[in-house]
Amino acid sequence: MFASLAGLMALLVQALSVFAPLNLNTAAAPSNGGSATEAVCPAATTTQATCLSWVRALSGHRFKTAATAAALPSGYSPAQFRTAYGVTTSGTGSLAVITAYDNPRLASDLATYDQTFGLPVFPACTSATQTGCFTKVSQTASATRLPAANRDWAVEADLDVELGHAMCPSCRLTIVEATNAAIPNLLTAVDQAVSLGAHVVSMSWGAGEFASETSYDSHFANPNVNFLAASGDSGYGAGWPASSGHVVAAGGTHLALNSNNTRAAETVWTGTGSGCSRYEAKPAWQTDTGCLRRTSNDLAADADPNTGAAIYAGYSPYGAGWLVIGGTSLATPLLAGMISDAPVLSQTALLSGIYSAAGSTALYDVTSGTNGHCSPAYLCTAGAGYDGPTGVGAPIGLGAL
Repeated sequence: MFASLAGLMALLVQALSVFAPLNLNTAAAPSNGGSATEAVCPAATTTQATCLSWVRALSGHRFKTAATAAALPSGYSPAQFRTAYGVTTSGTGSLAVITAYDNPRLASDLATYDQTFGLPVFPACTSATQTGCFTKVSQTASATRLPAANRDWAVEADLDVELGHAMCPSCRLTIVEATNAAIPNLLTAVDQAVSLGAHVVSMSWGAGEFASETSYDSHFANPNVNFLAASGDSGYGAGWPASSGHVVAAGGTHLALNSNNTRAAETVWTGTGSGCSRYEAKPAWQTDTGCLRRTSNDLAADADPNTGAAIYAGYSPYGAGWLVIGGTSLATPLLAGMISDAPVLSQTALLSGIYSAAGSTALYDVTSGTNGHCSPAYLCTAGAGYDGPTGVGAPIGLGAL
């Protein structure tokens, strides 16, 4: 006997979803209006994750770089993001981003980004405890024996590092490059980031859910580390690792700014993933009734390529120069940088605190927009309070983090 009609409907929704495997970036990324976009990385497979970034075309639907940041058709700067989300501190945390393959020009790309936007230029880290520095290592922690270079994932690395630095300018920033996009290698890189002392681990990649995914969740179970993952870029449907109960699932929004760079409005980006997990247990801190298991998402930030970030990419499929990038790959380092900027909290304290802050002045409640069709409607349509696409909302300062 089911406890409620809502419980019965939730079970039916999840049962039907078993027969609809999710590819997180195979379709053209939906947009809240604007220019043409395309996925940066190849689609996920049964063994390979995909990065979840989308590039915005320049005029004439040309996918190429701009010579300068000022020449871009749009592309938000660090100052715009920090103002929009109310971030005023520079942080002292330890943030790690996980990508696949090597970006051989990453350090110089970050330096160009920093110099362009007036951020502190990061020196190389020289000790395990140094803050305000940058280091790049392989999944084996080698700084010299790095993976093969890959132009697609190099764009992802630029996005993650540059936006992580933008939101936490004084953090220790580490990128751990997995040998390739195979899930076991990415998880080895996650373990390496934890062993190197990261407080926050940002994962702007994912795959469709699979039956054995819970066997990998132990990689995110360290109680003293907070993990974030992109929810997907193909609209309604849950993906992994965002669906893990140990991970903050990052939903995506369309962020409009006022002339002074404060938030004018934030609505659901139609491309963001969300929904009911088929396999992950419902965490104690999550109380919505439309999913019997874990519901995605938890928090949200900008992801629409048409309100995307300006990044510098020196090793990309589009040439060397400036790009406008979106996708939930953007929302993830934005949120990870903000969490790194805040006081260090245990995983349980952060996750439960995010939900306890719902409805407070520390969160912007996204109440409009949708990423698909579903039942119950809140799993894919924004409304007052918790919803699937944007979770409890987008940060206003660091009070909820």
